[in-house]
Amino acid sequence: MPDQHIPSLYYTEASKSAVPLLAHEQHLQTVTAEPWLKISDEGLQLEGLCFDRNHNLFLCEVFGGTIFRVDLPEKKVNTVFKSEKTNPASVKIHKDGRLYMSYLGDFKSSGGIFATDTDGKNPQSIVSDIDTEYCVDDLVFDSKGGFYFTDFRGYSTNPLGGVYYVSPDHQTIKPIIQNIAVANGIALSTDERVLWVTETNANRLHRISLEEDGVTIEPFGASIPYHFTGHEGPDSCCIDSDDNLYVAMYGQGRVLVFNKSGYPIGQILMPGRDQGHMLRSTHPAFIPGTNQLIICSNDIERGGDSWLFTAKGFAKGHNSYQFH
Repeated sequence: MPDQHIPSLYYTEASKSAVPLLAHEQHLQTVTAEPWLKISDEGLQLEGLCFDRNHNLFLCEVFGGTIFRVDLPEKKVNTVFKSEKTNPASVKIHKDGRLYMSYLGDFKSSGGIFATDTDGKNPQSIVSDIDTEYCVDDLVFDSKGGFYFTDFRGYSTNPLGGVYYVSPDHQTIKPIIQNIAVANGIALSTDERVLWVTETNANRLHRISLEEDGVTIEPFGASIPYHFTGHEGPDSCCIDSDDNLYVAMYGQGRVLVFNKSGYPIGQILMPGRDQGHMLRSTHPAFIPGTNQLIICSNDIERGGDSWLFTAKGFAKGHNSYQFH
């Protein structure tokens, strides 16, 4: 058979992308985010975006431990303090005004959560790295002052992670779901009855319907509405006031958006992703009172810098309990 008659594969524009979109995701409403603010000329693993009551933005740098604050509206970047714990992964603000910071420790058994004043002073252990074996990645508060956190341990064939609830008095820790291969992002619905969890190393999205006590799963209430694809997986997430869920896709340079039932309805792409740039998209967060989403990413693999990007979501961000 002459060579010209042998069936041949060839690259299309879509398949030449460093991170091709799946066929069933290509039809989603899609926008490309705009650069909003450069945090550093270095490639930093930015995470944990969280706005305070004055609408200033806190975030952390995982591997170096630096805690940043971006003052709005001037967008001034401040280095606030350096975490005394190794590998901080998220910053959240309790309704008493303090920062609650999760940390990954050695990525095996020495993570935890501590609280500090907004300047890093007066640290207090909340979930100890001495008395527990958690590798805490992210957390979300409820209206009572308690919170849920994700345990980042394990891998695809050894799912050691899970989701836990810490009571408002911080005296008890109760498991919600376990046997998760790296539990990562977590978000709570506006009525506090649905918990969203991303499972990074199994590429899954969990939707957990809770009873009124906030710790008991409703009958048939735990489901997996979406399976992701790709070498890297889903990272941190947040909701808007319509209960849509925004999931940062680590290693893919994008944010996928789901409705309250877990169906994908849109996506936000990082500029340069098809050429392999800004793929480490880790965390989305809304500027309070607006539908403007801020997303952090970096270009470590390409020797580039670290940025915050922006795009508008479907609805305004949820007015979370830190503002009550």
